Amino acid sequence: MFTESNPYKRYRQTQVGTAGPLELIIMMYDGAIRFCNQAKKAIEEKNYNEANHFLQRVQAIIDELNYSLNMDAGEIATNLRNLYDFITTKLVEANVKKDTMMIDQVVNLLTELRSSWAELQSPQKKVVSAGE
Repeated sequence: MFTESNPYKRYRQTQVGTAGPLELIIMMYDGAIRFCNQAKKAIEEKNYNEANHFLQRVQAIIDELNYSLNMDAGEIATNLRNLYDFITTKLVEANVKKDTMMIDQVVNLLTELRSSWAELQSPQKKVVSAGE
């Protein structure tokens, strides 16, 4: 079995491997926000290949969030799907136009969504802590 020699990468692999579903969703939002900020910086530095790379990584995360939606959950899942589709469209447009303001709009949306998921996670942590 391949073992990662970088301690930080090993830690992240362990963190992801032991995370619950809500934690994974929050981690995905964190990654998407981080990649958006890196893309924005790359655009400001006129490093368009790097910006493209980071924006594609954000799109991959949004695609994964979109595909993993349980559409049987009803209106919430439908609204999230529509929002993810909107974010994807904005990312493509930001990438084509190299527009940092569009990236800021996406970051704002992702930050709000992340905050909502984090609020869902908080009661679960309290329940776990109370049971320990």
